[in-house]
Amino acid sequence: MSHARKEYTDFERLAPDVFAVVRSLGQFAAKAGLDKQLIELVKLRASQINGCAFCVQYHIMQSESLGVPADKINLVVVWREAPQFSKRERAALAWTEALTTLPSGVSDELYAEVNAEFSETELTYLTSAIASINVWNRFGAAYRWTPPARKPTVRAAS
Repeated sequence: MSHARKEYTDFERLAPDVFAVVRSLGQFAAKAGLDKQLIELVKLRASQINGCAFCVQYHIMQSESLGVPADKINLVVVWREAPQFSKRERAALAWTEALTTLPSGVSDELYAEVNAEFSETELTYLTSAIASINVWNRFGAAYRWTPPARKPTVRAAS
């Protein structure tokens, strides 16, 4: 069983300046008007690739709070095989995978695909969101941050 080396709160306490910069970078895409549900799917997918349990759990909960359908949250790991994702979401998820893994750069075909779905400004902010989650993932995976606990849901009596 893996154990936390440090926690999320330790990062904020030990390097508040770095924490603030990374947090700010992650907020620019939404402030620029990119769809918050799309941003969460992108962050969830990058976190899955990077094996950051904290970030996977965090972005599942964020996605749920924004009303992302459960089937999209559950199937983002296999988005290519799932019909629930729009052409725009597919382009964003492909871009996310390319920028997260960077095996041999980004192909011209993928750039053309994502450029067809996003304006130049949107693509720049989408790229900043992907860069941000990859930074968070590096900290979360390196320090094995404990995934955030789900808040208990209150069920109505039937």
